[in-house]
Amino acid sequence: MPNRSTDALFQLIQSLERSEKRNFKLYMTRNSTSGDLKVVHLFDGLEKMKEYDEEQLLLKNPSLLKQQLSNLKAHLYREILASLRLLKQDENIDLQLHEQLDFARLLYNKGLYLQSLKILDRIKDLARNNNQVTYLLQVLFLEKKIEALHITRSLQDRADTLSAEAEEVTERLGLIGSLSNLSLQLYSWYIRNGHARNEEDTYSVDTFLKHPAITEAQDSKGFYERLYLYQCLCWHAFITQNFLVYYRYCQKWVDLFEDEPKMIEIETALYIKGVHNLMGAHFDLHNYQKFNETIDRFEHFIQTPVIQNNQNNLIQTFVYLNTARLNRHFMEGTFTEGLELVPFIEEKLKEYDLFLDRHRVLVFYYKIASLYFGSGHNEKSIDYLNKIINWKVDLRTDLQCYARLLHLIAHYELGNYALLEYLLKSVYRFMSRMQNLSTVEEEVFAFLRRSFRSSPKQLKPQFEMLLAALKPLEKSRLESRAFMYLDIISWLESKIEHKQVQNVIRQKYLDAKRAVSQ
Repeated sequence: MPNRSTDALFQLIQSLERSEKRNFKLYMTRNSTSGDLKVVHLFDGLEKMKEYDEEQLLLKNPSLLKQQLSNLKAHLYREILASLRLLKQDENIDLQLHEQLDFARLLYNKGLYLQSLKILDRIKDLARNNNQVTYLLQVLFLEKKIEALHITRSLQDRADTLSAEAEEVTERLGLIGSLSNLSLQLYSWYIRNGHARNEEDTYSVDTFLKHPAITEAQDSKGFYERLYLYQCLCWHAFITQNFLVYYRYCQKWVDLFEDEPKMIEIETALYIKGVHNLMGAHFDLHNYQKFNETIDRFEHFIQTPVIQNNQNNLIQTFVYLNTARLNRHFMEGTFTEGLELVPFIEEKLKEYDLFLDRHRVLVFYYKIASLYFGSGHNEKSIDYLNKIINWKVDLRTDLQCYARLLHLIAHYELGNYALLEYLLKSVYRFMSRMQNLSTVEEEVFAFLRRSFRSSPKQLKPQFEMLLAALKPLEKSRLESRAFMYLDIISWLESKIEHKQVQNVIRQKYLDAKRAVSQ
């Protein structure tokens, strides 16, 4: 079968908007020679395909020879990027600064040193005003080169000034680099492992915050230093399930952007991520009102040009907004109502298949499975859980484990006792191998083993016993992970009260809402 995810050129062409395709054709008309006609034919052929299939491409375009295809594709890839650069150069501060640096170098190569220095001064002002520290270093490098090789009649203390500027920028970049590395390593730890499972995991994650850069950044006023510091502290608090601290630094992350609104356009993806984390923090803390207020603001933000005119931003906001919408149904106990979102999400997952990472898709599958489980549609829940279980990935071992546990409980709800004994052993072995068994899971497994041999009359007291054993563990930091993925308490209460899970959660939500309003 053709694999649409393996060809970079096909991915690039499929990502183009209508205006970008039109611009490419105009660009090729202006800049290409007659020898580039095959490149345009290749573009047209790839644009019409729904999935990349080299055999079909050659069959439908006889002018394209197989032995030429590799070179043609490389040439077309470069031409598309060149046309995009011309079209988008005014929309992005990075592209503007790159362009000005190119102009400065061209003038220098012409021997026009003073004109080059004037442009470099303007670039420094633009870079400082937009917190673009990396460009300052490139500017200073070229400035020092000009001053060292040519008599420019500049001020006598120019050498000292440039040296001091370069040292300051180098120190800042070193700190930013260290903090961004730590943030990335913490996030990578979470993607691989999920939340901290035990004291060993907690110690492993705590080690990241002992880096000297964390202390050094506490007094920093730079935008990126503070941004990456807040990211580090966010990930640490989230992984260790200290949700109050997590909320505090998520809010600082978002406030940092809102205090400097121009940075929202420059680092839109990081702002989106910050808002997503803030919505997640409100969800984890059951801050109903603030959660809904943040969703409303995010929905309004999505309608702005900075999102609507950028495909990557549109995809990211789809992921985070719909994650929040699903979470709202979990929070409010409106699982059946939440199922109305599923067809739209499925459609978008298919549309954005080329651009979404597997982690995001897995999370959506788990949340959809949870919606079906909570609304009593156990068969449909199992279908989505099977997608996770059968997807051979090394991401989110915690998600893999809880998908199997929810899968086991869904079969229990359906009365598939013939399967349960096998599933129990299989899931137990899997979670043990992943070192993922907490006290909560051990208790659940013990209950399920006992329940096979219990009559319906004996089950209710056993549900009550399990509920009594698990209730005190809700406040345990290392045990709270289990309750985040599977609201086992509400499930047990639903069994005792003979209600659907969503009805139990809905009543809790209404009671909490009423208590806040009084």
